[in-house]
Amino acid sequence: MTDLIIQTISDLGYVGIFLVMLAESIFPPIPSELIIPFAGFAAANGDLNFFGVLAAATIGAVVGMLPWYFAGRLFGLDRVRALADRFGRVMTFNAEEIDVAVGFFRRFGPIIVLFGRLLPIIRTLISIPAGLARMPLPIFLLASTTGALIWNTILTLAGYILHEHYELIEVVLDPLSYIVLAAVVLIYLYRVVTWRPSKPAE
Repeated sequence: MTDLIIQTISDLGYVGIFLVMLAESIFPPIPSELIIPFAGFAAANGDLNFFGVLAAATIGAVVGMLPWYFAGRLFGLDRVRALADRFGRVMTFNAEEIDVAVGFFRRFGPIIVLFGRLLPIIRTLISIPAGLARMPLPIFLLASTTGALIWNTILTLAGYILHEHYELIEVVLDPLSYIVLAAVVLIYLYRVVTWRPSKPAE
């Protein structure tokens, strides 16, 4: 995958960065920790413009989040609540907990989306509850763009400064992906074991 990503950016430039970041937002296994530092390295060599890299990467990331956002919005909260009543242990949420989570997201959603964009795996999944909570699209786009721009700036600068040693960034950040994945799995298993159905209405 690494060679394909590098080749795509080398051959297509900003369009390649946009396409790879678009795919990264839809499919979490594609690592932005490798994509953007390499583009920053290319900018340091004069092959690309620093701000052009930021623009292509951020636009690609935000556009890639939209399918998950609209999927959550179109699927709808009522369907999720019905599934929770039927398959609650697998989903690890009952209908009452979903209502609480959505209420919390409606209150703090923009902040959650912004910081969620800085975490591997979470950066993709965070779009779904935003859609379920029916976060207004302009607010979702603003929060997502801000978070993506912060993350892309950090990675582009790192690649720009490290030059041909840009791959060291992936070595440092790759364990973070595994830590986040392990935390997600452990939390999921804990929720499966401790799940309880909603209390019947009185």
